[in-house]
Amino acid sequence: MGLTRFLLRDRDTKFTASFDAVFTGAGIDVVRTPPQAPQANAIAERWVGTARRECTDRLLIVSERHLTSVLDSYAEYFNTHRPHRSLSQHPPDSSPVVAPTSNSTVRRTRILGGLINEYRNAA
Repeated sequence: MGLTRFLLRDRDTKFTASFDAVFTGAGIDVVRTPPQAPQANAIAERWVGTARRECTDRLLIVSERHLTSVLDSYAEYFNTHRPHRSLSQHPPDSSPVVAPTSNSTVRRTRILGGLINEYRNAA
């Protein structure tokens, strides 16, 4: 059995019984959101929208392996370095704020080949 135990999905008509049967056959329980409850899956919807706007809509994805690599890199950036509104524009894994000095240099970290750039004071 794989790592995936549940598939949480909405009640859209594009998801047919055969769609559910594929996952059930693989040992994955399909859980449908409650009817007429658009906020039931709000966290996942927000993450998917953000990942699309900031990442996948700006890249040409050439294969499933490439997509997996891109999403893994973006998820790490999102969960460690990207500023979050709920954290007062601080990243979840924020380092101490260091004031730049006149002789300090700025270091750029390129993420996803430069699609996203992070800038920090070099020590």
